[in-house]
Amino acid sequence: MATPLILDGKRCGDALKAEIAQGARKVGDRRGRPPHLAAVLVGDDGASRTYVEAKVKACAKVGFRSSLIELPASITEDDLLDKVRALNADADLDGFIVQLPLPTHIDADRVINTIDPRKDVDGFHPVNVGNMVLGLPGFLPATPSGICELLKYYQVGTEGRHCVVVGRSNIVGTPMSILMSRNTYPGNCTVTLAHSRTKDLGSITRQADILVVAIGKPGFITGDMVKEGAVVVDVGIHRIPDTGRKSGYRLVGDVDHASVTARCSAITPVPGGVGPMTITSLLLNTLLACSS
Repeated sequence: MATPLILDGKRCGDALKAEIAQGARKVGDRRGRPPHLAAVLVGDDGASRTYVEAKVKACAKVGFRSSLIELPASITEDDLLDKVRALNADADLDGFIVQLPLPTHIDADRVINTIDPRKDVDGFHPVNVGNMVLGLPGFLPATPSGICELLKYYQVGTEGRHCVVVGRSNIVGTPMSILMSRNTYPGNCTVTLAHSRTKDLGSITRQADILVVAIGKPGFITGDMVKEGAVVVDVGIHRIPDTGRKSGYRLVGDVDHASVTARCSAITPVPGGVGPMTITSLLLNTLLACSS
């Protein structure tokens, strides 16, 4: 195989952010204030803080107002739910997210279900998930939606192709399978949703024209599990110890890029692939919230 096309999420995200910034200016002119996105960070998990700070920077880049609400890891579930209800009632706020994962003593589903669906720019509330399944207007989950935008930007053909999604989480895998099966572009795929309990997983992934991997295990998909010429989307991101680097670690995905790039026609890098598109989708949802 020739060198695969790199599906550059930063490049795609920057192009979309230019359009989002234009939309933000129109919102500001129309109502006298810019789109406003808030992020709730519970505790001080390093990865979660990095993600939230990246979202705050992205807001500044496109002319959004952003608010970072930091709460202690010891907060009670009831107190967090009260905070969510206050944000629901805040007329100055267009959308907000509660950064996951949450401390183990808090039921994440209860928190998500308490968010007003009209401000649920992560797209996790059951109302928004139901709208996605039925093809009705609503907020799409940020990571799957970002992957679709990336495929669209690079004009990856999807109609009639076999898309295999590895991983069945409510945040990525399951909604990704739904979006790729819808009668739209990207979409119109024949979709297989595989997971950790799938028998002979390699025989399934080798059928994929488009392989989306979100199983949460570093280097899990290897070259022998990939069909020659496949398009590979690597959703995972993990810190692996590396004494040869100043940081002491390197970032890898759920795909073993060294072996997979020898077989695929296109692949997302880690980092710089799916991550930037997740943030861009969050901004798109917030802009959509301003018109709802």
